[in-house]
Order: sequence, then structure tokens, then C-alpha cells
Amino acid sequence: MDTKVNNTSKPKLMRDAVIDTIYNAAKEDKNIIFISADLGAAALDKFRKYLPGQFIHAGISEQNMVDLASGLALSGKKVFLYAMAPFITARCYEQIKSVLASMNLPVTLIAVGVGLGYDHATMTHFTTEDVACMRALNGIEVLSPSDENSAIAITRAAINKPAFRYIRLERQPQRHLYRGNFTNEVEQGFVHLVEGVDVVIVGCGYLVHKALLAKESLEKLKVSAGVIDLFRIKKINAAGLISIISSYPAVVTIEEQILDGGFGSAVLETLSDQNVSKPLKRLGIGDGFDVVNGDRDQLHELYGIDTPNIVEAALSIIGT
Repeated sequence: MDTKVNNTSKPKLMRDAVIDTIYNAAKEDKNIIFISADLGAAALDKFRKYLPGQFIHAGISEQNMVDLASGLALSGKKVFLYAMAPFITARCYEQIKSVLASMNLPVTLIAVGVGLGYDHATMTHFTTEDVACMRALNGIEVLSPSDENSAIAITRAAINKPAFRYIRLERQPQRHLYRGNFTNEVEQGFVHLVEGVDVVIVGCGYLVHKALLAKESLEKLKVSAGVIDLFRIKKINAAGLISIISSYPAVVTIEEQILDGGFGSAVLETLSDQNVSKPLKRLGIGDGFDVVNGDRDQLHELYGIDTPNIVEAALSIIGT
């Protein structure tokens, strides 16, 4: 089945689609436990009302939430943790490392509002380092879907095959990019969303949508750009990714992360470990960036990761 589509139907919030998917599975599987530090999602109301024995509101206590999840996982439960991105990562990083990672417990952490998703809240709510931090953890899998359908498919896979995972969700609804069950794509870890000739742009989550806009701009300049949605940032399917990237003369990676250890670094490491040498330009947030208030697109312009900068980077790396 062709899963790639330019779908005009109205998308749902990723968090609601993911919570609903877990709720529907929990109705059939009493071992599924959902723990939340937040009650702001309307989709949680059904969990609280109809499955009170499988739902725990931990309150603003993310560290305790992780410790609670570890005990439940050791007793055979399929545990899902949910909170805003900065609070389920940086706030309880020690517990994740020392408890979940050390015992490789099959707990899925679900973060909402990744990157610059909580734009006007500035640094307390930014997660410009979560990719670097989380992919450094021992044994974890890191996934960052770009639309509602891919988020649902990734969640179903997490339900069917419990493991130590981190799923990064966008705060705002994202235009549909996919249809179908997405099963093969989840296994593959990436989608060659658009084929091109001159350069390939690699991103995940919200930045995939920016990559598609950049591709359209490049077409007007007679440059053929491909786009790869690399939604599994760890563990990267190295052989599969290299087989696609090898057909392109140059690569641009884009991210809302500090460049040190982030998404682009993961791609570079994959190429290097496979002894593949390609001209590659990383676009991301530089060290020493200004912490300011603004909407997401304004911040992208400030940090040099907006569509014009992606186009410029592509043109530069192919020498045009």
C-alpha cells in the first residue's frame, strides 16, 4: 500500500490521536497502564472515567512518575508515561537513566510540544536538547512522527512490542502526510517521502513539513530536492538510510535542536560509521542562541532554520 499522500482532511492533535489509540488498546488489555503528569488533554477524560484502574494521575511529579512506572513494568505491566516534553526529559533525566535505562525496562515515554513547540513559553518549555540527551541513554529507541497517522502507527507498534522508548509529539496538528497502516514504514524507521536528484533534505517531525516547502522553492530554481522523514532517530536503520542517501550528491539535515549531539549529528554518525562520505550541511540551533519570545516561524527565522535558509543551504552545498 502506498502510504504517502497529500491529504486535505483536517488533522487531529497528535497527543489526542496517540492517547485514543492507547485507550482503545487498554480496553482489551488490562495490563496497559497510562500515567500522566498533566490533565490538560481532553482525550484523558475517557481514561479517567471508564478505565480508572488503568490510569494514574501522578501530578506535577515527573520523577516519581518514572519510579512508579519502573515498579509497574517489573510486575509485567505495559506502561506509558505522558507529560510536556521538557518535564518528561530534562526534569527526570536521572531517574530515566538510573532506573529505566539501567534495567532496560519496557516503558514508553510520550512527550508533547517538542523542539520549539511551546514557542511563546521560551526556555522553560523549549526542548532544544532532548534528542541529544535521550539518544545518549543506554538501550532507548527515539521516534519523532511528522503527522497524526504516523504517530498512531508508532503507538500501535509500541503497544504490540513493549520496549524502552521515547516518542516525541508535536503540540499543534500537522498536515497529513501519510495514509494506510504505516506498518512497513515503522519497521524501516524512515520514509523517502519525495524523490529528487540534486540534494536530499533529511528531517523529522515539524521540520519535515518545512523540508517540503523548501523543496517547492527549490523546484522554482530548477533544483530537484528529495525529502526523507527520518522519524526513528535511534536506532537508525543505517543500511536502509545509506541506500537512499547514496543516490544523492549532497545532504542537508534540519532540526530544532542544538547542533551538538542532535539530529544532524545522528545522521553524520550513521554515514561515518558506514564509511560513507557526502557533502553534508546541518541546519539547527547554534550554541549561544538568544532566548527570546516569538512564534515558531519567527524563531526559525532568528535561528536560521526557516525555509529560505534551508533553500540557501541546499543551493550552497551543491554549488549553485
